[in-house]
Amino acid sequence: MRKLVYFIAVSVDGFIAGPDGSDPTGPDGFWPVGQDYVKHLAETYPETLPAPAREALGVTAEGTHFDTVLEGRRTYMIGVDAGLPNAYPHLRHLVFSRTLTESPDPGVELVASDPVEKVRELKREDGKDIWLCGGGELAGVLRDEIDRLVVKVGPLTLGSGTPLFSQKTPFEPVRYERTDAVLLDSGTIFLTYDKQS
Repeated sequence: MRKLVYFIAVSVDGFIAGPDGSDPTGPDGFWPVGQDYVKHLAETYPETLPAPAREALGVTAEGTHFDTVLEGRRTYMIGVDAGLPNAYPHLRHLVFSRTLTESPDPGVELVASDPVEKVRELKREDGKDIWLCGGGELAGVLRDEIDRLVVKVGPLTLGSGTPLFSQKTPFEPVRYERTDAVLLDSGTIFLTYDKQS
């Protein structure tokens, strides 16, 4: 069965974006993006690079981990507002929203139904794993369905912002086993955790 993987950049103090929710890696962003960070993504997770980055880097690899990406509306709109209505045309792209009624791009599928049921349906399909791109609210709703965490812990703290999981997520400890760790010279650590059964 396919796994749901929350593959996300997070600060040391647990935030995935600042208080305004804008793109932390964008032109006005604060996220440290070193050359080794980009190289590691291109070599290990090429499918997670948005289309313009793939083109600029000459990345044509299909991808080793994911063939589907999931986003919440707010996360998706960051790309739309930047003029990129489908950042991942090389993946099946689903956006969960009850307010968007028409997709800005024919390659983006809008899902207004229950995210948990949709993810369970996707897991039963053939294919590679499913990338939960963000944001924290959707991750909170899907927390019980997340099979693997790949957190890119950056060498910074934010103090406040958008947490890894929405603050509305109920207190229910979930145990994970660390299955991989990659420390980059620029300071980011890629940590992989699989949910314990």
